[in-house]
Amino acid sequence: MRAPEKDDSLPVISPEQLADADGLLFGFPTRYGSMAAQMKAFFDSTSELWQEQRLAGVPAGFFVSTGTQGGGQETTAWTAITQLAHHGMLYVPIGYTFGAGMFKMDSIRGGSPYGAGVFAGDGTRQPTEVELAFAEHQGKYMAALVKRFARPV
Repeated sequence: MRAPEKDDSLPVISPEQLADADGLLFGFPTRYGSMAAQMKAFFDSTSELWQEQRLAGVPAGFFVSTGTQGGGQETTAWTAITQLAHHGMLYVPIGYTFGAGMFKMDSIRGGSPYGAGVFAGDGTRQPTEVELAFAEHQGKYMAALVKRFARPV
């Protein structure tokens, strides 16, 4: 794989910090059609939040990357939904709200009604303009929805 090394300047959220969020978008790579083990381990570390149901009612969604077109972008989201269900979180797919971009067939693009996605290949492929626009749309869509459901301060 030619994926870049982890950038240590990027902040890493702790499981406890999840409870402070009004909404969450989780992004992770796919491994054999489901989330990478590192992400599963992160979700496994949220058992205290689960016991107290501190994430119940929080909107959440996913965006993913796969190495190939048949790499399992949709199955990754399907299998990750179980994490949200156990926490009582509200799964927010983007459906076909991206409009015409969902139907573009003239170039390779990741993403599905379950969330934005990118085909990373061996780690050297950069996202296309459509994939970037899809991801931006998902972020704006989620932000608008979270705003509607946000807890009063």
